[in-house]
This record gives sequence, structure tokens and C-alpha cells, in this order.
Amino acid sequence: MLNKVVIFGVGLIGGSFARSLKKAGAVGSVVGMGRSAASLKRAQELGIIDVIGGDMAEALQGADLVLLAAPVAQTEAILAAMAPHLQPGTVVTDAGSTKSDVVASARRALGGKIAQFVPGHPIAGRETNGPEAAIDDLYVGKKVVLTALDENSAQDVERVAAAWRACGAIIHRLTPEEHDKVFAAVSHLPHLLAYALVDDIANKPHADLLFQYAASGFRDFTRIAGSSPEMWRDISLANQSALLTELDAYLAQLTGLRARLAAGDGAGLESVYANAQRARHQWITAIEAAEAPPSQDKAD
Repeated sequence: MLNKVVIFGVGLIGGSFARSLKKAGAVGSVVGMGRSAASLKRAQELGIIDVIGGDMAEALQGADLVLLAAPVAQTEAILAAMAPHLQPGTVVTDAGSTKSDVVASARRALGGKIAQFVPGHPIAGRETNGPEAAIDDLYVGKKVVLTALDENSAQDVERVAAAWRACGAIIHRLTPEEHDKVFAAVSHLPHLLAYALVDDIANKPHADLLFQYAASGFRDFTRIAGSSPEMWRDISLANQSALLTELDAYLAQLTGLRARLAAGDGAGLESVYANAQRARHQWITAIEAAEAPPSQDKAD
């Protein structure tokens, strides 16, 4: 039972965390912090948070857990503002989609209090934003990756893990560097591609005609282009090196496909398509065959 949780950012991710903890009876009071007074007020009206935080020292007083669910570019400024008021016994975690930059920011901002920061990343989301998007089952059966630091105590890591488990999540563990390489490939690059395709279509002189005939395939492929541009700008820049590596590999793949297409190489195209189809079917089968959350955490 967490007596007091403070959440910076009360939209989809932070708001769903609060709703989930409340549904599980795992929290006494939730304090909301953020840049938008309107969002904080709405979150309180919806019962997502109990108190709108103002003064940093007062908000952090007696907090068991603090979650940063704001865009990753804001991490260092928020932690720097928190640092003078961060009491022993309070554990801080985050929900950022990149980890190496977040860890570097935390070390600069927290200094000697870095042991109280346990980096994390819930692998869940939707294309809607704001407090109205928050739901109490967003994390059920979803992965949460913790990238614990050498300075973290086992007790503090377990406090963060237990909070996410109360939300129904399954805990996985990676290093910050492993995390960023993995998610550059399977999350950050797909978002970049979806944004690029929609932007390309939107900039064509006959865009209205094209969108008129775009159907389910286009909708499904570009679904994630409905996500927050601010958030994904920050993620792209924060994971620049790993994302560039994946983008270069994808450009090479496209170049190969273009060569096959230009040469009329139907067998070559079909081979790529068939390999992709098999891999996707295996991936979907693995997801559908997944059992209930295991009792022990996963180490990847």
C-alpha cells in the first residue's frame, strides 16, 4: 500500500497509472503536478488525482513514490526542481520511452540522490492524450521495463515493480543501453515511418483525393501517427544515435526492394514479403499464446 503517490503529468500514462492503483486499492492519496492547470483540474474532477500540487516541497512531503509521466525533454528540469525537497524514503521513477538520456539527466539533476531514482518504461499506450484518455486497465498484461541503476537498492526497485504489478503489468529488466537499442527498432522507427508517410501524402497536391480512398490498410499502418508530436520529437532526438542506426538499415532495405521492383524481380519481392509474413505470424502467435503474468519478473 502506497500512502502517497505524486504524478508529474496526468494524461494517458500518468492518469492511467493513478486510476489503476486506485482500482487495485494500492494507494491512499494521489497528488497531480504539471504545466497545465486545466489538465490538473480536469484530472481532479475525473477522480484521477485527489490533490492538485502547487508548492514542490509540500507536494513531495511524505511521498512514497513519484512518477514522471511528462515528455522526456522535461525530465531534467523536473528532477532539478525536486532535488532540494526529495526526502529519504521517497522513490522516484519515470515512464519515458528512452532511458540512456533520462539516466544522464537524472545524474546531473539529483547528484548524490541518484540512488532514489529507478528508471522505467511502461510498454502501453493509445493515440489519445489528456486526462480523459486515462483508463484503469491500460497496463493489464503489458510489459514494464525497469532499467535499474547500480546505485538503486533492491528495496526501492521492488517498490516501483510492486506498484506496476498492482496495475496488472509484467516486469522486465534491461540496461538503459539495451532498452534504447531495442525500442529504436520496434517503436521509435515505426513512429518515424508512420509520421513520414502521412506527412508525405498530406503534402501532395491531390492529398484530399488520396485520403478519400485510404482505407483500413493505410489506417492501420499509420495509426501511431496520431500520437503526440511533442512527445515523439523528444523521443526521436533523445534516442538519436540508435534511431539513426535503425533508419539507415531500413533505408538499405528500401533500396533493395526498389532494385527488385525496378528489375521486375517478382521472386525477390515475394521472398521478402513471405519472410515478413512468417515473422509476423510467429510474433502474433507468441502474443496470443502468452500465459497469465508470471510470478517472477522477466530478465531479458
